[in-house]
Amino acid sequence: MHPIFWAAVGSGFTFLMTAFGASLVFFFRGEINKGVQRVFLGFAAGVMIAASVWSLLIPAMEEAEAAGRNPLAPAAGGFVLGVLFLLLMDRLMPHLHLGETKAEGLPSSFRRTTLLVLAVTLHNIPEGMAVGLSFALAAQHADSPAALSAAAALALGMGIQNFPEGAAVSLPLRQEGMSAGKAFLLGSASGVVELVFGVLVALAVGAVQPVMPWLLSFAAGAMMYVVVEELVPEASLGEHSHPGTLGALSGFLVMMILDVALG
Repeated sequence: MHPIFWAAVGSGFTFLMTAFGASLVFFFRGEINKGVQRVFLGFAAGVMIAASVWSLLIPAMEEAEAAGRNPLAPAAGGFVLGVLFLLLMDRLMPHLHLGETKAEGLPSSFRRTTLLVLAVTLHNIPEGMAVGLSFALAAQHADSPAALSAAAALALGMGIQNFPEGAAVSLPLRQEGMSAGKAFLLGSASGVVELVFGVLVALAVGAVQPVMPWLLSFAAGAMMYVVVEELVPEASLGEHSHPGTLGALSGFLVMMILDVALG
């Protein structure tokens, strides 16, 4: 197993699921129901929380222990660095979340549609890192079928939650007057970053093997930042938070089952 190849395969799958979701713009034009949207946001949050624990933090500590090092340093240190990285990106990259009127990040002259795409692109960075690292880890343990199964479970879980995410980008762009074809392309493009960062982290691991535990926990910290900063608050908007709560619990359960059953 070549780490770069398998990282590209895994993160490429999650990108394709984003593209499949974005293709719904050719069949539907109406606005996504707010309750359904909160369920999807909560589901994504649940998947990412479970993946951060089972697929990233625990393997990070196991890798450190296998190398004869204290597992707490890379687990906690990488986690903090991941949070700081996303915090910095959140402050610097211009982006606009759905339903908001004021853009975040540095001032820019980008159009509203571009800012909407950048918001989802920002969130996809840690997802691509997580999937790429999982497959790179599986390649390093090629004699263990469980490692590849665990990576496949993570890619499947991320892909499932990327499907509605792609639609959540393309449909609002269509409502703002953009053609269906262009809305599809931009919605799909928001997932390209997963493929890019999935391959980049696999390259980093190949160059410096001891950084694997740090990168795994780094991806976990970055994903948890997205969950706490964006997904949970957005899933809880409105008079009733039950749809988002049930979505989060369902996502956590699905990802846990996938990881335990396949990993």
